[in-house]
Amino acid sequence: MTAARTVVTGASGFLGWHTRGALASSNVESVSLSLGEEFDVNTAVGLLNGCERLVHLAGVNRGADAEVLEGNVQFARQVLTALERADNRPAIVTFANSVQSGNGSVYGDAKQSAAAILRKGCAALGIAFEDVELPNIFGEHGRPFYNSVFATFATLVARGETPVVDVDRELTMLHAQDVVDVLIGSATVAALEERSRTISVSALAAMLEEMGSTYARGEIPDISTPFLRDVFNSYRSYSVPGSIPIRLHRNADARGSFFEILKSHGGTGQTSFSTTVSGVTRGQHFHRRKVERFVVLSGNAVISLRRLFSDEIISIEIDGNDPVAVDMPTMWSHNITNTGSGDLYTAFWTNDLFDPLNPDTFAEAV
Repeated sequence: MTAARTVVTGASGFLGWHTRGALASSNVESVSLSLGEEFDVNTAVGLLNGCERLVHLAGVNRGADAEVLEGNVQFARQVLTALERADNRPAIVTFANSVQSGNGSVYGDAKQSAAAILRKGCAALGIAFEDVELPNIFGEHGRPFYNSVFATFATLVARGETPVVDVDRELTMLHAQDVVDVLIGSATVAALEERSRTISVSALAAMLEEMGSTYARGEIPDISTPFLRDVFNSYRSYSVPGSIPIRLHRNADARGSFFEILKSHGGTGQTSFSTTVSGVTRGQHFHRRKVERFVVLSGNAVISLRRLFSDEIISIEIDGNDPVAVDMPTMWSHNITNTGSGDLYTAFWTNDLFDPLNPDTFAEAV
């Protein structure tokens, strides 16, 4: 049986990484289609033949006016050329447009022109076309000091610096995983409005600073709403690996020892406990939205983490006599291995109550 396949342009970018992660969680293969100078029509046709969906993310948002306009139009025309030559075309093309489309700016006009090219071409070919206009997108592993105030502010707070608000205005913000759910067909366009939130630049800065100061103490801030949870998970990504592990204070006397595992400032939570025999590895999965903390209570272990689509592995050696907490970054596969000779005792905390119908746990070896 042929695996489901989605072709993605701009797959190496911020939204492309999130799209590939969401597809991986659905067991859908993602294939990258290069545009611009790297575009090869024969290669593109080969990728498009037999795929279920094309998600067009690639775009030009910086440069001279002519570069922005011509770049976005060129990408759309290259996509259309490949679709016209394909024999077994995808059923749907989804275009990551912008709420700025048609607003009179060069970028807005460029996105509008690209959408028009794709809409007309797809109609002629009998392909469904979905034009998704996106607001400010935030999420894990964005590019700071580029075109995302969230990524810039989160990076500064993670460094212990103070974000500066030059112009305070209202932002309509949407988490990247909510966006890609729509782009890959797991949610409807109506979900964009339902899941977006409006916040001022100054309020965003204050929120990140408060979360940063709380998390610096090893505590979990208020994540009682999906938006707060997504902001926190996104913020954490800018502090990795510096925030791993979190030292816990051990209080010891003649009776034994005591240490606090976690303080949470709001939201649901579930605590679990496991024993693991020597040499056994648990985990080998990732989460899209779940906040999860590991604390080794007794024994020796190695916790390993790998960001999706990266070969770099972070490994942390842990001794239960020197207690630390390790929080699993979202969209990172992770595992824990008992490296001691006896049983390993581990406590786990998650922000959500386990739902077997929606476990937010996806197999992925570290």
